[in-house]
Amino acid sequence: MSSDKISEQLRMVLIGPPGAGKGTQAPNLVDKFGAYHLSTGDMLRSQVKQGTDLGVAAKKIMDQGGLVSDEIMVNMIKSELTTNETCATKGFILDGFPRTIPQAEKLDEMLEGMKKPLQKAVELKVDDELLVARITGRLVHPSSGRSYHKLFNPPKKEMTDDITGEPLVQRSDDNAEALKKRLNSYHQQTEPIVDYYKKKGIWAGIDAAQNPAKVWGDIIKCLGF
Repeated sequence: MSSDKISEQLRMVLIGPPGAGKGTQAPNLVDKFGAYHLSTGDMLRSQVKQGTDLGVAAKKIMDQGGLVSDEIMVNMIKSELTTNETCATKGFILDGFPRTIPQAEKLDEMLEGMKKPLQKAVELKVDDELLVARITGRLVHPSSGRSYHKLFNPPKKEMTDDITGEPLVQRSDDNAEALKKRLNSYHQQTEPIVDYYKKKGIWAGIDAAQNPAKVWGDIIKCLGF
């Protein structure tokens, strides 16, 4: 067994381009460790819906077509870590943040101030060509975030969630043209944080072109299990 084994609550960041499998692997991590999946998109929508101070501030910026500031996002994460019992006791899997080095630095500063530093930054690595094939066939269960694929991981019943029986949807931006723009943005902005986490000694790279079960096995191995 690895000496790097996560022996306390899980505190990790999941990094990867659109379609790399974050939406498939994050629920596996939740099931195994009981940690909370902090998807920043879901968290943002939740804070806006609840009308919290941070949600109101974020909505004002989004309504004007702006990008929510790094400070607001970090404070939203801090709020979840402080008020969410699962985060406090079991830890968290951060997905969708940080996307830039300044965000990674702000996140680290906040987590270290809370004495909850990151233990791992796991990167799911896939070639762009495969991602296009994956994304254009992706299906999502809106309320849970569960992902399927028309070819690689189809639901048991067409366009229907296996667990709830509710309809699946294809996101409007899951098309080749939109994906290429998102990939360009990912390569320019987010890939540099890989070097940032390598220097901190907490990065692990996973070949996410493999089947999901093999990817999951490799993630568990890099966490020391």
